[in-house]
Amino acid sequence: MTTTTMPMMETYPAEINLDRGKLAEAIDALIACAEACTACADACLSESSVAELTKCVRTNMDCADICGATARVLSRHTGYDANISRSLLEACATACKSCGDECGSHAEMHEHCRICAEACRACETACRDLLATMG
Repeated sequence: MTTTTMPMMETYPAEINLDRGKLAEAIDALIACAEACTACADACLSESSVAELTKCVRTNMDCADICGATARVLSRHTGYDANISRSLLEACATACKSCGDECGSHAEMHEHCRICAEACRACETACRDLLATMG
């Protein structure tokens, strides 16, 4: 998949105090996870067993919002505040773990939940990998 994340980072004229490769990977994973969670919540709402998927829908929506906000903040570098980025990454890893677990519990019954769980787990890993480089 081709994204504009790394090319945009390469054009940033000032120093970025993070590993640009890890940062680009995290942003791409965040965007993919937000999309998967949004689509999964919508698919859950269309299931005949929607009442049983209430927690899944809620968790998906929370995760999508947190991932989207984190991706936007990590895409801005002017006036960078490591404490904000670190807090968002930690919150995002927590949300992705929760959503991945919830979707994973429905994965055998709903393919959209299986796909979403994979996206959440990949995003959690990317967030934790970037956090590890922040010290």
